[in-house]
Amino acid sequence: MSGVAAPVFATPLNLRSCLTQRARRLFPNDNESLMDLKLPILIIDELSEGEVRARGELDLASGEIRNVRYEGYDVQVQGVPAAHAEYEFSMGILSNGAREVEFRVEADALSGRYSLTASELLEVKGRAAKLFSQAPR
Repeated sequence: MSGVAAPVFATPLNLRSCLTQRARRLFPNDNESLMDLKLPILIIDELSEGEVRARGELDLASGEIRNVRYEGYDVQVQGVPAAHAEYEFSMGILSNGAREVEFRVEADALSGRYSLTASELLEVKGRAAKLFSQAPR
């Protein structure tokens, strides 16, 4: 079967690359179809004695969270929240008016980066579509 492209299997590491390659095959002359969709989120790092809040942008193509800005927390002085002994877990919140969607966020204690697993990203995409298709309360 010449002319038929082999299926592309995506892993979390090459998901963005696979999506971009597929979009270019489907829409070879349409660069506007290759847009990056980023949503503002609230990140909460739960510690045994409190929490650390931050704002960031969730890239729906890759699951990476970028432009993280901590609220009332100096990461240069105090270090990455995930590296603390009191660290328990991280979560993200998407909101539309009074409606919210909560989800698990992976925090890398060494690099300080936040991301979603491929399965969590897929679930968040469906829940975000439902959240933003409704009028805000």
